[in-house]
Amino acid sequence: MKVIKTTKLLIVDDEQSVRNSLRLGLEPCHYEIQEASSGKEAVERATIFAPDLIILDLCLGDTDGLQVLKDIRKWSNASILILTVRDAESDKVQLLDAGADDYLTKPFSLSELMARLRVLERRTYAGEINQPIVKYNGFEINFVAQTVQIDCREIKITSTEFQLLRILVQAAGKVISAKALLAQVWGDAGLENPHYIRIYIGSLRKKIEKNPSLPTFIITEMSVGYRFNMGRLP
Repeated sequence: MKVIKTTKLLIVDDEQSVRNSLRLGLEPCHYEIQEASSGKEAVERATIFAPDLIILDLCLGDTDGLQVLKDIRKWSNASILILTVRDAESDKVQLLDAGADDYLTKPFSLSELMARLRVLERRTYAGEINQPIVKYNGFEINFVAQTVQIDCREIKITSTEFQLLRILVQAAGKVISAKALLAQVWGDAGLENPHYIRIYIGSLRKKIEKNPSLPTFIITEMSVGYRFNMGRLP
């Protein structure tokens, strides 16, 4: 008999009606759900329940959800999806840099929330991708040989392009801020030259995308960062 692993999900929101709505929509998807109505309770529940996924509303009655995110991220590797009404670029970047795996801007549909959770769930069970070769939809990257193929045809890319692509693929499904990519690939030089990221992402798209103007692999999260798509439509 095949054993189906139940994903442990913690819903954090100070509005009972929101928690009820999310539970009603998500319980049929075989999540084991617990709830928290405050920042303090969220940290306590996360410690005891040890969830795989956390849905965290940014506006809580007793504290800012950003602080809750930082507190949980000190020790937990759970995938954290932020719900927020804030859509400013600076807010989104701050969330990602603080350790959020993804965010949804209110209002949102249940189907969009479930799609985001499925991506995070795959990452939770697979962990950060660390196998030597990754293949997906005609795309292949070999981390050992440092080669990239599209439809069995080797693509010539530079060492810097490979490093950038490696970071995106190994965190597939997760939004990585432009600032984080610049720091990881170019260090201080990257932070002083933010245009690097646009140039190199553009170059990679020309090499690996069938239609660079409508990319299916490297997806832009507008004004925030980039996400490597492995199964989620852009």
